[in-house]
Amino acid sequence: MLEAKELGYRVGERWLLRGVDLNLAPGDFLAVLGPNGSGKTTLLRLLSGELSPTEGEVRLLGKPLEAYGAQGLAQKRAVLSQGREMSFPFTAYEVAFLGRLPHIAGREGPEDHARTWQALEKARAAPLAERFFLSLSGGEAMRVEVARLLAQEGEVLFLDEPTNHLDPRYALELLGLFRAMAHEGRGVVAVLHDLNLAALFADRVLVLKGGKPVAQGGPETVLEPSLLEEVYEVPFRKVGSLGRIPLLLPVPQGVLRGT
Repeated sequence: MLEAKELGYRVGERWLLRGVDLNLAPGDFLAVLGPNGSGKTTLLRLLSGELSPTEGEVRLLGKPLEAYGAQGLAQKRAVLSQGREMSFPFTAYEVAFLGRLPHIAGREGPEDHARTWQALEKARAAPLAERFFLSLSGGEAMRVEVARLLAQEGEVLFLDEPTNHLDPRYALELLGLFRAMAHEGRGVVAVLHDLNLAALFADRVLVLKGGKPVAQGGPETVLEPSLLEEVYEVPFRKVGSLGRIPLLLPVPQGVLRGT
């Protein structure tokens, strides 16, 4: 479904990312982890075709990304970015409807509007439909952006910090929704900061540091305190588990209550 080989990206003399290999099969949920500046968003932009690699190649559904035109690529993959700038007074419904544009030849039809409403309902954003997008809170805007992503119906979904601005309940619901979509046969690549959410929802995790891959595999094997301490430069402690899934906490020394 998605394959990257020796992927690298350089700006001037500085490599922002280098030496990344990955394969994403239908049904896979891959979480990309690492500290700030480790190359997570750069990797997502390369995999989605927003950036062209300095070296290496990305193949989507068996074809190089450059073999797709802009519309063809938008029909095959959908992207949820961190930036949500909007200059026009669109309603939430109109923002969600933007996801249908890659599939419209000429005028939109009833099916496009039906799929937009289905996406809003699935994202629990239907009550926001008539509100202006710019008036929404960060969490409400994220739900509308998720509806846009769902309306686009991509086979591979790229998510850049999708739980930003969300309370714990909706973060769990949202990742559960993407987990269910993976079970239906889509591929999901999500940049996450919460290690425990990654452990709960992802089939595999890719850990980056300084633009280079450090580890890749199942969360139960990769998310070990010793590796996390090396990557994040803070002590970690395993505080429990849910089945084989580890639950972890960073434990800075000398600043805890009662110490």
